[in-house]
Amino acid sequence: MSCEQSVSVTILATSDIHSCVYPTDYRDGSEHHKGLAKLAAIIRRERETDPQLLLIDNGDLIQGTPLASYYALHQQKIHPAIRILNHLRYDAAVIGNHEFNYGQDLLMQAVEDSNFPWLAVNITDAVTGKPAFGPPYLLRRIKDITIAIVGMTTHYIPQWEQAEHIAGLKFEDSLEALQRWVHHIRITENPDIIIAAYHGGFECDLDTGESHEAPTGENQGYAMLTTIPDIDVLITGHQHRLLAGEWNGTAVIQPGSFGQAIGKIRLDLRRSNMGWMLEGKHVELLHADCGAEADIVALCYADELLTQTWLDQPLGTTEGDMRIRDPFQARLAEHPFIELLNRVQMDAAGVDISCTALMHNEAPGFSAQITMREVMANYPYANTLKVLRLSGEDIRHALERSAAYFALDAAGRPTIARTFLTPKPQHYNYDMWEGIEYELELCRPVGQRVTKLQKDGATLLADATYDVVMNHYRASGGGGFDFFRGKPVIREIQSDMTELIAAYISKHSVIRSTCNHNWRVCISEHI
Repeated sequence: MSCEQSVSVTILATSDIHSCVYPTDYRDGSEHHKGLAKLAAIIRRERETDPQLLLIDNGDLIQGTPLASYYALHQQKIHPAIRILNHLRYDAAVIGNHEFNYGQDLLMQAVEDSNFPWLAVNITDAVTGKPAFGPPYLLRRIKDITIAIVGMTTHYIPQWEQAEHIAGLKFEDSLEALQRWVHHIRITENPDIIIAAYHGGFECDLDTGESHEAPTGENQGYAMLTTIPDIDVLITGHQHRLLAGEWNGTAVIQPGSFGQAIGKIRLDLRRSNMGWMLEGKHVELLHADCGAEADIVALCYADELLTQTWLDQPLGTTEGDMRIRDPFQARLAEHPFIELLNRVQMDAAGVDISCTALMHNEAPGFSAQITMREVMANYPYANTLKVLRLSGEDIRHALERSAAYFALDAAGRPTIARTFLTPKPQHYNYDMWEGIEYELELCRPVGQRVTKLQKDGATLLADATYDVVMNHYRASGGGGFDFFRGKPVIREIQSDMTELIAAYISKHSVIRSTCNHNWRVCISEHI
């Protein structure tokens, strides 16, 4: 005689929150549909329907907004994002790559203050070989169903992060670690459901299998889906995409960034004499188009007030126009704001060649009165600087990589190359240089676009060496600049770039809007 029973299990997943608590834009105070305060309303509503739901964060939690930057400078009380996840009764969190940006002391304090475990099975102690941040996996018993949760993090972190921030840690290939641990969990625990939470994204198009990127290993989600059949749910992130569906029999979610949505997976199971059988997977994104929860707003209100006061402190003034009205034009022709960033880097490093990027398309530039708010709005990353000793040929390679940012449309007009937009925008991987003179000819094939490369009017020699300052992400090869990896590091500047910008403005008081026009992008070839 059969004794069948049907149940459903709900999993909610956040990812790439980047300490976005409040639904307000730090640049102008406007309200957006994002942030933990709004997601909390969705979580409360879903708990009313299923009090036993699982709640998982998929990494990049403690860095990314002025609230997090202010905390990193002062470190008062428990990190605001950790306070909120504790309050919302999260079951687990995964280590993200940006968790390391402020060093291991701050990260380990966040882990210690958490009422939930942190998972990263492929990040181990270099001496003991054990997972560095908590248990290798988590078991939950819900409605008589055994659920295993295993977390892993993109192992590409050593290519970006400062060495001292990851000292003593070993980063194993995420795919290989997941394969091994899923097999171990299946044999030793025999769970009814296996959830893989991966702070990484997809290297290929999920429908066609077409590759999105060079096979660096930064993102391995597609390989996980196609080579590990025992995974029932794959939570992803890192790429800030909005994805929900079922691929290759696995429920897949990626809920964007900054709390714009939360992923919901409902698993339907039926039990018979043979045990639990998974009968259906329902995957959707729940967008933060609701009101903010008052208790979450109140939980970090004091921190928010201090942050807002810090952001409004005046640093200096501008003389002339340093606003960015069109980010594409600011990359197509030299802009005084970009020249200023390069001047800040050269001043801090004591060298005369620099490269930097316009970090995102919402960067406003500087208004007449410069505040810390504008600095943070323009430069949201916790970057420090390195000086590399490069050859003239290295610099040419770097300029060719940046020149690949551009394509020409059917009318012969410059536009952004698809590879810099898919699977996520990578505007921060187009660099502009100061201290050299160069021209990029877009009518030429990618890889052959540098038509002029000089310093002080003389052609850069391929085998001559030059000291160049850049952010640590670029210096370690991030963004497709692999040829920088292993180059001699002449100097390291440990201050955060936002601190350097603020100090430079305060020192000079008046920032003049100037351009020396040392580079240009050409749309038609010169004979």
